[in-house]
Amino acid sequence: MAGGAREVLTLQLGHFAGFVGAHWWNQQDAALCAPTGAKEPPGELCPDVLYRTGRTPHGQETYTPRLILMDLKGSLSSLKQEGGLYRDRQLDAAIAWQGKLTTHREELYPQIPGLQDLLSAEGVLSSDGIWRVKSIPSGKGPPPLTTAAAPKPFTPTEDSIRVWSDFLRVHLHPRSICMIQKYNHDGEAGRLEAFGQGESILKEPRCLEDVEDRLHFYVEECDHLQGFQILCDLHNGFSGLGAKAAELLRDEYSGRGIITWGLLPGPYSRGDPLKNIYRLLNTALGLVHMSAHSSLVCPLSLGGSLGLRPEPPVTFPHLHYDPALPFHCGAILATALDTVTAPYRLRSSPVFMARLADMLNFSGKKVATTAATIPFPLAPGQSLPDALVQLGGAAAWTPLSACGSPSGTCCFAQSVVLRGLDRACHASQLAPGTPLPSPLHACATGEDVLAQYLQQQQPTVRSSAHLLLAPCMVAPPYPQLFSPGLSQHGLVVDGPPSGAGTWAVRVWERFYRIPS
Repeated sequence: MAGGAREVLTLQLGHFAGFVGAHWWNQQDAALCAPTGAKEPPGELCPDVLYRTGRTPHGQETYTPRLILMDLKGSLSSLKQEGGLYRDRQLDAAIAWQGKLTTHREELYPQIPGLQDLLSAEGVLSSDGIWRVKSIPSGKGPPPLTTAAAPKPFTPTEDSIRVWSDFLRVHLHPRSICMIQKYNHDGEAGRLEAFGQGESILKEPRCLEDVEDRLHFYVEECDHLQGFQILCDLHNGFSGLGAKAAELLRDEYSGRGIITWGLLPGPYSRGDPLKNIYRLLNTALGLVHMSAHSSLVCPLSLGGSLGLRPEPPVTFPHLHYDPALPFHCGAILATALDTVTAPYRLRSSPVFMARLADMLNFSGKKVATTAATIPFPLAPGQSLPDALVQLGGAAAWTPLSACGSPSGTCCFAQSVVLRGLDRACHASQLAPGTPLPSPLHACATGEDVLAQYLQQQQPTVRSSAHLLLAPCMVAPPYPQLFSPGLSQHGLVVDGPPSGAGTWAVRVWERFYRIPS
């Protein structure tokens, strides 16, 4: 890889992980498509950490996620397992058999109207109003000269979303998608429900060999691999598969960072006690086994509890979502994930995965929690010190790990990321001689403001803080979750809701470790 990027390989295991992952990759694509001036410096986040360059058999340059994705039969909808960029020439070869042929063709799922207009290969709207095919970033290829009419903003309805592949807008490499044919996504029979079922998948020689081949394909082309991030369902049998995958990575790539994100959908109902017991056991076994083989494990969920007693879902002051829809829950968790992973994706002075995990580990306990403010509430004319004084302490963050409120807990270490604030807002703009409302208003830079705030709120906590200019970019098919009091540039305003399009979201994320 050019530029000396410290590469990360992503493993995406499970169907809800697919919802989070689809939104995650759509957000990476929205950031790649964001118009930038020719004289602007490269962005703060390096896309080469997550993406790889390649070339099709026909000579077309590609830029695709460095990703291995595993899901069950019936979960791809209209998405082809081999992707759409590469064509297998063996499929086009003439058939030498002269006897009778019988063709069994499975009917394709209908594709969502309008989604084709959003495929990343179709590019970005330039400043002159012309829709241009997106070039590979960092000068990895000449920009194509084709132009077309700009597609209309498009957001699929919740009723039209069946599976995560219905709204994925990025192209995947043929080595990315690995389908588990033994179990079904739909129906009551042949489901992957238990931890032991998932664990046994990677004990099968054929499946293990397939996964190892995919790992070697991606890893061997990396120059400076820093580690692996695993997005894995916790509530079903994929927790066992994720634990076995983490064990495989630890054995084969010792010394590399392995950060596992255990994902659970929104609140559950008490309707089926057996399913709830399965969910609890899968979650508990997954956390125990994944933490044994990972550098760090963090559960992510919008539900209020991981236990048998259901709790109300978490709420956000400026977000309106349906906690029963994976499409909504996955979008919020992907936005949080895009921010919390920023330290090891930085272009300059990154905090590598292994170092971040070491900082948050305590006495060998590797399970951390996450909380966030989405979006970070900044009113027009406010500075960062004004907003932080208004927010207050730990209650400023909404917990995202289904472990209760962080207020009153003893935090050991934390990684804090605040992104999306213009440099003009970083420090106070009070006129000379004006009495300072707080010590934060005396700080000269945004980094000093953030460090002073964290020192005030948690003086004994080991903190690593990052303040990024770039917001989290969300674009259709991201759902319309933002309240009418939020502008399309992320400011808290009074007025009618903004329309569809790309939103710049300010996110404040806290990734922390409680010692008990």
